[in-house]
Amino acid sequence: MNNKRPAIAVVGSLNMDLVISMQRMPKIGETIQGEAIHYISGGKGANQAVGCAKLGADVTMIGAVGDDAFGSEIMKRMKQFGVKTDAIATLEGVPTGTATIMHTENDNCIVIVPGANGECSPEATIAPYADVIRNAAALIVQLEIPMPAVEAALRIAREAGVPTILNPAPAIPLTDEQIALADYFTPNETEFEMYCGGSIDIDSEEQLFERMTAWNSRFPGQKLIVTRGKHGISCADSGSIATFSAPVVQVVDTTGAGDSFNAALCFGVASGWSLEQTLPLAVKAASYSVTVFGAQDGMPTMDKLV
Repeated sequence: MNNKRPAIAVVGSLNMDLVISMQRMPKIGETIQGEAIHYISGGKGANQAVGCAKLGADVTMIGAVGDDAFGSEIMKRMKQFGVKTDAIATLEGVPTGTATIMHTENDNCIVIVPGANGECSPEATIAPYADVIRNAAALIVQLEIPMPAVEAALRIAREAGVPTILNPAPAIPLTDEQIALADYFTPNETEFEMYCGGSIDIDSEEQLFERMTAWNSRFPGQKLIVTRGKHGISCADSGSIATFSAPVVQVVDTTGAGDSFNAALCFGVASGWSLEQTLPLAVKAASYSVTVFGAQDGMPTMDKLV
């Protein structure tokens, strides 16, 4: 492992999460009193950018916020974490993306308003920063902004020989051509179930590994990494499958665990590390993140992992 700061481009979403705690969910037409509200900077793109930066990468975030108080706060937070914000557009007359999370002790429900995230396009969002992608040591994308923008970023990276990581969350239909643009494809078990076209018994490793091996045959050369929560991760590379278990930790907040894993994976890829070096560190990063409240605050720095 060297101390050079790898250049990483992150293309994706920036949200303000409004987390409302309450004793129970309201019935239709009912007004109840909530216990607390928290405003937390989020979005999978922003979370992964912060995760990469906290590990020591030189990170440029490409995306959009609105010209409102939430957008200003998100930009401020990104800068505090050391993420470069020059490629984040501030869109006039468009709200910043929000996720309103109604949370009880036993349940939660979420309403997402894409806002500025939904305005991201190949022409306005990606093309002006094509050189940022071309000059990066790795690109990571997710699926919380429109697919045309994601695909444009992946194509620019592929043509420039930049390693690409596609975290397919939330899961949306993708063509084989789109999936094949990723050098690393990182679904969780539920997402992988959708993409491989059939239900998987999550307690059956044999069934999971059969599907992963078949995936390798379908997308030769791509590294498939399925995140499996407390069971760690399984990686299929050229038909060979390796599993890395997760350490047992005291769980405080699982929000952002997948983002922390993907950030650490991207850091390792951008640093030129082998998967044998990278994957145990990435699993450890995800496990650490669930011990702290808040996705971005829970992202570890490198000294927590080595």
